Amino acid sequence: MATKEKSGSSTATHDHTSHVTTDHEQIRKWAQARHAKPTCVKATRTPDGSCLLRLDFPGYSGGDTLEPISWDDFFRIFDQQNLALVYQEETADGKKSNFNKLVSREKALEKEEKSSSKSSAGHGRGSH
Repeated sequence: MATKEKSGSSTATHDHTSHVTTDHEQIRKWAQARHAKPTCVKATRTPDGSCLLRLDFPGYSGGDTLEPISWDDFFRIFDQQNLALVYQEETADGKKSNFNKLVSREKALEKEEKSSSKSSAGHGRGSH
């Protein structure tokens, strides 16, 4: 699946749109820039070692429900479950955003296609 990412960097323009990626390095860099760590939701482990994945951010109040895992384990499960990361670089007011959601790659592709057809028809929609 092709990733949808910002090319180049501009300090004058804020990027508060949602992006989709499956690129491990892009995900790791985005998370580490926000001090987020890879985790599994406790009690969701399956016999094959899979689990419900989450990125844990500093100050998150539900930290006792998450189990830290390595980036290697995170990406093994990420690929095994055929996931994609929907994320945001900045909030509408220009602050660093922690918005992210792990979704099926199929669902992410549908979202990209709908978004592309809306914006090409002149009906672009703002993000949250």
